[in-house]
Amino acid sequence: MFRQFPWGRTLVYFRLLFAVALSLIAIWRHAEAQTPHERSFAFEYVTTVKDIPPGAKEFTLWLPIPHDDPYQVISDLRIESGRPYTLHPAQYGNKILSVKIKNPEPAGFNVTLRFNVKRREHINPLLSENRPLAPKDRPDHDMARWLQPDRLVPLDDKIKTWALEVVEAAHAKTDLEKARAIYQHIVATVKYDKSGQGWGRGDIYYACDARRGNCTDFHAIFIGYCRALGIPARFAIGFPLPADRGAGQISGYHCWAEFYVKELGWVPVDASEAAKDPKRRDYFFGAHDENRVEFTRGRDLTLNPKQKDAALNYFIYPYAELDGKIFSGVDKAFNYRDLTPAQ
Repeated sequence: MFRQFPWGRTLVYFRLLFAVALSLIAIWRHAEAQTPHERSFAFEYVTTVKDIPPGAKEFTLWLPIPHDDPYQVISDLRIESGRPYTLHPAQYGNKILSVKIKNPEPAGFNVTLRFNVKRREHINPLLSENRPLAPKDRPDHDMARWLQPDRLVPLDDKIKTWALEVVEAAHAKTDLEKARAIYQHIVATVKYDKSGQGWGRGDIYYACDARRGNCTDFHAIFIGYCRALGIPARFAIGFPLPADRGAGQISGYHCWAEFYVKELGWVPVDASEAAKDPKRRDYFFGAHDENRVEFTRGRDLTLNPKQKDAALNYFIYPYAELDGKIFSGVDKAFNYRDLTPAQ
């Protein structure tokens, strides 16, 4: 006679293995959640100056230089320039390269910035479960500035009324609740849409009226409404990288925001990315992913040396003046290359 196979014992064994596997998956997911993602990549910023007219007396070119902060480290900066250049400190911890030429020749020239970036996912730990403490924010000596208006983000009675309507409809009481209500209102009512004209300037009245635009328009509303209610909020701009690792060209800039509350410190926000990807709305209230590099902070910027024309709305692309007037004969290109696999 054949012996009966011990199915009951085997079933218990497989159940045990299955339970162990589930536990290992849970441990792995927990560990992954506790470790902010990082990304290391090389970046190239190429500026080409062309078509300087004969007889010009003075030409000046300014370029933004990326800076270190608790969430990014810039290393191995290399500058190749067809003309002598100078590096300067600027407002809000920004850095600037300038090229100044007397009696410039019509022949053009290039300036190329190459550097490496180690970017760390920025997540406010008190807004996320199972997260370790983030790097401590550096003291911000410009805190008073982040409560003041920008040229295209006034803090008049109408803006304050609109902001109050949003937070009152959400029954928001604390600054954190108010900021979250503003964020949710913007993501739900503003469309990421770069068609037509008017978008891209960060004009709060345009954005509130058209209910569409790009990242500057989304964050004009967020920053303006926060400041109108006494919540410090600041603007930053840089470049986005595709989530997939590799190499390629970057077509344009990306900007984002942070707001400040005493119990949390600076809280990252990316309302335009949330609008483009509704599944990540919760994530982008309290997080900036690692797929970006920051260049400058703030708006209405005075450069170093000071430009002759008006303050810059924001500073991410090359800016040039010829004999004290804005000069448009400047081309630009941006490229990246990942240095390590996804982490």
